[in-house]
Amino acid sequence: MVTLKAGLTLTAALVKRRQKTILGPIDLALAASGFTIVLGPNGAGKTTLLKVLHGIERLSAGSVTWPITEPLVRQQQAFVFQSPIMLRRSVWANLAYPLQLLGRPRAEIAQKVDDWAGRIGLETALNRQAPRLSAGEKQKLTLARALIRQPQTLFLDEPCANLDGRSTREIETLLRNAFDNGTRIIMATHDLGQARRLATDVVFLLNGQLQDQGLAPRIFNAPGTPQSQAFFAGEIVE
Repeated sequence: MVTLKAGLTLTAALVKRRQKTILGPIDLALAASGFTIVLGPNGAGKTTLLKVLHGIERLSAGSVTWPITEPLVRQQQAFVFQSPIMLRRSVWANLAYPLQLLGRPRAEIAQKVDDWAGRIGLETALNRQAPRLSAGEKQKLTLARALIRQPQTLFLDEPCANLDGRSTREIETLLRNAFDNGTRIIMATHDLGQARRLATDVVFLLNGQLQDQGLAPRIFNAPGTPQSQAFFAGEIVE
């Protein structure tokens, strides 16, 4: 596996839909490692930015540059959406699926499925149909399915938006462990408390524009623009 030695760069990145600008133009550089939190109010462009970085949203103009070829980059990434996407199969089958796509041996698949089922507390539910799980269980399963193949970069779009405190804590624990084990994480959230708990660096968007970016301590303690100052002070920004 090729390891990313440098980060990614957006240059004059622009997304338009029906002549309306959704994102940009944005110039943005992200390091090869870190836990980046993308913040901003609803409609700020957070989801669109993540999709652009992951390659599932086409740019109207500009470019995204990775240090290695795009096909290889895509193989090393995973994306977790706000609403869990379940295969209409068992918990076991959901966890096994990404490893089966990679052609991993059956014994390895069985071992990793058992391991990850234990990590997310579903070791006794492997034969249950995934769509019948609770919201928190579905999101943990979705996250485990993304992490089981050990992606180098993980994108998450508001993964805890509809979860209670306990499920949120469990998701955050999984994310911290993944980050500690070397996974590059880029995550959108509207939760300032969660951002403060997890972020190494922050990207702040407003109306599709990059308003502030930097290491988490600086962003939280000394926001660099009037818009980010207002947002972090709990004011409504638009």
